[in-house]
Amino acid sequence: MFTGIVEELGEIVATEQLADSARFTIRGKLVTSDAGHGDSIAVNGVCLTVVDVVDGDTFTVDVMGETLARSSIGGLGPGAKVNLERAAAVNSRLGGHIVQGHVDGTGTVLSRTPSQNWEVVRISLPGPVAKYVVEKGSITVDGISLTVSALGRTETPAADGAADWFEVSLIPTTLSLTNLGATAPGTKVNLEVDVIAKYVERLHQRG
Repeated sequence: MFTGIVEELGEIVATEQLADSARFTIRGKLVTSDAGHGDSIAVNGVCLTVVDVVDGDTFTVDVMGETLARSSIGGLGPGAKVNLERAAAVNSRLGGHIVQGHVDGTGTVLSRTPSQNWEVVRISLPGPVAKYVVEKGSITVDGISLTVSALGRTETPAADGAADWFEVSLIPTTLSLTNLGATAPGTKVNLEVDVIAKYVERLHQRG
């Protein structure tokens, strides 16, 4: 389990395509400092398992085909900046919200509107997950716990086919310490909705 509070902005050092998966080597000095084989680290919101620690500041992970297909991580290459978070400790504060590291879908950054003290980012919202997103609720974007500041729907679907969209307002800290600070319109991002909403729906269906 994670909290969506990014600990470090890391970098993909190398990728290796395997038969039905891929191996990524990622640099992140902080998250690697106490990492070992089998530990969980969220990479752009995707929960991955550490295979090996290299040179004290890099680690390797294996990414299966399903994860490559369902998330944006398969499109990343050497030099790409990624948000990193170690699994939450049971004695730590829950600064964001409950994040599983299981991507529900991908959205596309549609626009960025800068302001004096923050920046509003609009992201497309795929139909299957749109019902779980509410204004002022929580959503995880590339592993970042964010509050939905606005919701809407357009008559003309985005390039990825999504008609729904949501907005998040990014403070200077988020802009400077995560990859969303430099994510350009047209970029695909990983989305994870609040797991509580999915449990409520399931209980309602069985009720």
